[in-house]
Amino acid sequence: MRGVRSFLFLIVVGLALGGYLYFVESKRDPSDADKKEKVFKVESDKIDELTVKSESGERTTLKKTANDWQIVEPVGTATDSASVSGITSNLSSLELSRVIDENPQDVAEYGLNQPRIEVAFKSAGQSHRLFIGRKTPAASDLYARIDDSKRVFLIPSFVDATFNKTTFDLRDKTVLKVERDKIDAMSITSPKRALQFAKADGEWKLTAPVKARADFTTVDGLVSRLNTLQAKSIAAPEAVKASDTGFDKPEATIQLGTGSAQATLLIGKSAGEGVAYAKDQSKPTVFTIESSLLTDATKEPGDYRQKDFFDGRGFNATRLEVTRNGQASVFEKTKSKNKEGQDEEKWKQTAPTARDLDPTTVENLISAITAARATGFVDSAAKTGLDKPELVVTLTTDQGKRVEKTAFSRSGSDGYAARDGEPGAAKVESSTIDNIVKSLEGIK
Repeated sequence: MRGVRSFLFLIVVGLALGGYLYFVESKRDPSDADKKEKVFKVESDKIDELTVKSESGERTTLKKTANDWQIVEPVGTATDSASVSGITSNLSSLELSRVIDENPQDVAEYGLNQPRIEVAFKSAGQSHRLFIGRKTPAASDLYARIDDSKRVFLIPSFVDATFNKTTFDLRDKTVLKVERDKIDAMSITSPKRALQFAKADGEWKLTAPVKARADFTTVDGLVSRLNTLQAKSIAAPEAVKASDTGFDKPEATIQLGTGSAQATLLIGKSAGEGVAYAKDQSKPTVFTIESSLLTDATKEPGDYRQKDFFDGRGFNATRLEVTRNGQASVFEKTKSKNKEGQDEEKWKQTAPTARDLDPTTVENLISAITAARATGFVDSAAKTGLDKPELVVTLTTDQGKRVEKTAFSRSGSDGYAARDGEPGAAKVESSTIDNIVKSLEGIK
């Protein structure tokens, strides 16, 4: 009987305890258990001064004026905003993973007698310091302490890269300061040649050494690369003589124009594997950049030219004339109402005879024509056969607003083409001409 009473007593106690835990836990914020102690009670936007000592021993001091950060020591220069923001935001959000020792006798075993990394900062007139020692054996955390406190604790190892910054890491590495949307001219001068480009109505044109349409993707891609170009390193003071860097006879001089203003980049000699010396002509700092930029910027003029002979396409074509061996075939797109009263487009042949056409056959012909692309360019003195072309194609698009004309010929096994209004001739695959002829003969 006594055992039964004891058992019932335990059940009652268990139920009471369970009820207590239920009501207490149900009112507790489930995130409380996951909350960790903040290392610093500071807001990132209230931090106005930083001093960072990297693992290399290099010390950099930064100060904020208004909303902009500036490096003030060891040089005065603009900052890399992403790197500085990473430091300030991590200082404000940094959490203590675990306390290792509240009052250690010797911090050397944690690498804190001579910390690898130090971050000192000021916020609202208060100064704070973060000391970071070595990594834990598992490399998942870092030993750290703050201010004058002896307490050693752990912080996540991912912040190591955030705080371990040299002066170069923290400085603005943008090579040319130009407003991307306002760039409307570019010139590239090298010992081999001079190239000039101009942008109007959203389109790039090659203006020297020849006047021709430019390949927008190629030219605009180079402009974008120049606009976002980042320095790989800052050259040592002893390596800044013009003769040493090659700026007395640059490998390339690149100018980006924005209206009446312009920025000029000088690219000099090789500075080692994969890098070359460079500088903004208006500033004394010498830095290195990826030498591949020099290769991209000093291509042949033809590499920058538009390879398509026709900008128009089948959907906006309204008239097509193809002259083959002196015989002209003319095709026109007409609009009429179908039985349902809706607009319907049809292709008709108007010369040499008038007749209705299967629209698919005309569309195939236009596709073959607009697919023609240059594989290279030659000067007008080359033997191309274009004095007696095999085909002359005139494509009218946008309700007559655009008329494009290109002649095609062959010389031996090689194909050539010349677009009206552009100098010289282009090379084309002979099969390109075959495809146009085949599509023309296929119209029924």
